[in-house]
Amino acid sequence: MECLLRYRGKDIRAEEVEFIKNLIAQNPALSRRALSTQLCQVWNWVQANGRLRSMVCRGMMLALHRAGHIQLPPVRQQPPNPLAQRRPPAPLVRAAWEPIQADVRELGALEIRQVRRTAEEQLFGSLIQAQHYLAYTQPVGEHLKHLVYARGTPIACLAWSSAPRHLGPRDRFIGWTAQERRARIHFLAYNTRFLVLPWAKVPGLASQVLSQAARVVAEDWQRLYHHPVYLLETFIDPQRFGGACYRAANWQWLGWTTGRGKDAPTRQSNRSLKQLWVLPLVKDFRAKLRQGHG
Repeated sequence: MECLLRYRGKDIRAEEVEFIKNLIAQNPALSRRALSTQLCQVWNWVQANGRLRSMVCRGMMLALHRAGHIQLPPVRQQPPNPLAQRRPPAPLVRAAWEPIQADVRELGALEIRQVRRTAEEQLFGSLIQAQHYLAYTQPVGEHLKHLVYARGTPIACLAWSSAPRHLGPRDRFIGWTAQERRARIHFLAYNTRFLVLPWAKVPGLASQVLSQAARVVAEDWQRLYHHPVYLLETFIDPQRFGGACYRAANWQWLGWTTGRGKDAPTRQSNRSLKQLWVLPLVKDFRAKLRQGHG
């Protein structure tokens, strides 16, 4: 049967469209939000943690509406978009800590805390906003925030989020099909920010932090989202960094991005090229990402 719409990896065919039409007709008093909730329940369209994919469902229904396949009820209200109107993190009350100067072997144990949805999340955002050259951007989708401490002092920040949908070098490295990629992309995590704080004057600290963080990402992801991750990835701007700390932490360089963002209107580059680096977390990562294990 002909696919009328493909949305976030889900094929919507004529019979599904007819079902949605009937759902709308049988529930004329329901809002768009309520309709999407009911549709998710009927279709059992849920995230790995069991929560309904209501927002994705609303986007899918809106796409069908705009394409003329269904007729949604009028919009009842337009609540403010908290992401679009989000203020940057508040400035730090304490702008810096006492410098830590030591050999990495003498530094002692590093403590890596997952701080999303904790009291330390504000500190994480403020540090990234103040010290990272890209500043703070609120992640969307699944994500983690790690604060790294040594001797009771924050020394590094790492942010992780859902992986980009299309990356040629990565997809060829894994060897998966387009269908496998759509079904298994959530088993990858993307390192969006990595910051060693300026008062941590410890040679070799960056690679040490990366190595230890890689050991806890999968566990923290499982705890928060109820599914594992098998491969980490990141972009490096070669005009600013050489990637030495990633290489020292056993990450692999796979190639270059195309310079086109996910929302690029044409096939022309609209941003600078970045290096793509990855780190497999398990030996059989290809089998787990391709064959549906885990």
